[in-house]
Amino acid sequence: MDRPDIRDHFLGQAEGCRRLGSPFTARLCEALIDVVDGNSRFGRRLLDWRGPPRTDALALRAAGGFHAVRRREQTPELVAIYPPHDVSDAEYSQALKVTIAAYDDFLHDWLDSPPQTNEVARSAVLLGGALTIAEATGLPLDWFEVGASMGLNLGFDAYGYELGALNWGDPGASVRVRSSWRGTLPPTNALLRIEGRQGCDLQPLDPANADDRERLLAYIWADQTERLERTTAAMNTIAASPWRVERADAAEWVAARLASPGTDRTVRVIAHTIMWQYLPPSVRDAITATMYEAGRQATRTAPLAWLRMEADEQPSSAAVRLAIWPHFEDREIGRADFHGRFVEWS
Repeated sequence: MDRPDIRDHFLGQAEGCRRLGSPFTARLCEALIDVVDGNSRFGRRLLDWRGPPRTDALALRAAGGFHAVRRREQTPELVAIYPPHDVSDAEYSQALKVTIAAYDDFLHDWLDSPPQTNEVARSAVLLGGALTIAEATGLPLDWFEVGASMGLNLGFDAYGYELGALNWGDPGASVRVRSSWRGTLPPTNALLRIEGRQGCDLQPLDPANADDRERLLAYIWADQTERLERTTAAMNTIAASPWRVERADAAEWVAARLASPGTDRTVRVIAHTIMWQYLPPSVRDAITATMYEAGRQATRTAPLAWLRMEADEQPSSAAVRLAIWPHFEDREIGRADFHGRFVEWS
């Protein structure tokens, strides 16, 4: 891999995977640096990538493609290097070369779309934010999620939570979210009522569609079995729900939802997690302008909240920020592990 920016991106992603508990995906990212060349369509597309590789999550796109092939169980060489197996570096590289040769077009086309993990454990962040909003306003919530993917986090209030020393939600729920909550905790006894919920995504996935389910699972790192099991349980739960994520441009969708005054005695909540980085600057600017304009028109009986968990300059965690108009200004209320394993509330 001759391009320094792409090499550095794959090495940086490998470091991030190790930090997030996936040594297998880290090894895959590092191995691809030496394996990829211009002899395949997949390789040429990686090496000629036009956009910023980090912003486009190029390494995770590639890793998802290989996991998708592995899940088909049709390439013995690839199956043999995936967990729980451990092989030599030579065997590992050879298996990747065999897979590229056999699935060149598939891996090439897989790079079209950014990763859609729809990480269910991030629901722990949404829960904490929702409880904070409910306590601050004393009102039921009308919930709108931007970049909702398959909508698994739209049902966050139906899951059971193990939050360190405390539990929340239905103890018999099929979806169990484990997250270590630390610091000044959200008001876990607040009355949380979700009056309605909607979500949008440029490429929404359907939890009842077998191909969409496989695509989502392919982006989950293969050595993190708890994430795979939790996501499968959440897909089953949301497949039985009455809502589906709408295909829409994020800025247009938010503007349409906030075009009219909110319902009296209900707080509208715009929420999103780890999707801001994938939006063009013009879309981010448009959403921000819409939020602040709608915020200026919010009242105490029809407030507006903006809850988000997004990457910032600190690489080890994401910022959790909340604004509630007209109650209080935008502020950081915590920091969270990118996969929701912990939240440090402030």
